[in-house]
Amino acid sequence: RENFIHLCNPHLEKMKEDILYHFALGTGTHDFPTLFGDVKFVCVGGSPSRMKAFIAYIAEELGLGSPGCDHPNICAGTDRYAMYKVGPVLSVSHGMGIPSISIMLHELIKLLYHAKCSDITIIRIGTSGGIGLEPGSVVITRQSVDATFKPQLEQVVLGKTVIRSTNLDEQLAKELMQCSEEIGQFNTVIGNTMCTLDFYEGQGRLDGAICLYDEEEKLQYLKNAYESGVRNIEMESSVFAAMCNLSGVKAAVVCVTLLNRLEGDQITSSHDVLVEYQQRPQKLVGYFIKKSLGKV
Repeated sequence: RENFIHLCNPHLEKMKEDILYHFALGTGTHDFPTLFGDVKFVCVGGSPSRMKAFIAYIAEELGLGSPGCDHPNICAGTDRYAMYKVGPVLSVSHGMGIPSISIMLHELIKLLYHAKCSDITIIRIGTSGGIGLEPGSVVITRQSVDATFKPQLEQVVLGKTVIRSTNLDEQLAKELMQCSEEIGQFNTVIGNTMCTLDFYEGQGRLDGAICLYDEEEKLQYLKNAYESGVRNIEMESSVFAAMCNLSGVKAAVVCVTLLNRLEGDQITSSHDVLVEYQQRPQKLVGYFIKKSLGKV
């Protein structure tokens, strides 16, 4: 039986029109099933330019469209997010941090629902800080954990704290790991990902505008994170996992590490090296999509 998107909101059925404001799309102005009904894979990442590069890459990998052709931004009516599509693949930017990706996901999940999409796989591809890994290593997330290493998202709804699970699809993680082994181009691990509320104090950095702890305390915290199973740190995975779980969507997080936080706080690799690192999650997910479509 096909797996359709599940919406945890009975109020939507009473609405004559659903306006996805931050996408500049709406059910009254756009034919969602025609535009998006064939989507099977959704890849999301922070940067609009990175997601445009990804759709160009996947188009070439799947042999869709002529080489070098431009892919229009479906959300050109807004500057909040960018969205690109080729064949069964949708590529969407989500900005930085939990609030930004949360807004995007609410509207993305509704878009997929209104388009009557089924058997959807959503994968976040991005960058992160590694713990105990060589820079350039790719981490496939087993669980997203908070800054106290608990696999949960705490969210305040109507003044009450709601706790939601942040587990990710175990089978999908294994399939992605198998794909990385078949590619054989870079180190890949499955581990927990710590999702924080900010980039500096929340991740134990010493180089922010405010820092009221010392280096020894910082290193002990990061070592404790490593011992709990954490292998990288970013700022979106917890709400991503929680919302995909509630919507019945198979999901994964695949992030490359730009540095080993046990050795420093600032990214010192050259631009060219960083560009190559950032292509690694794209290569892995691109290979997974090709394999899923029987094109490997």
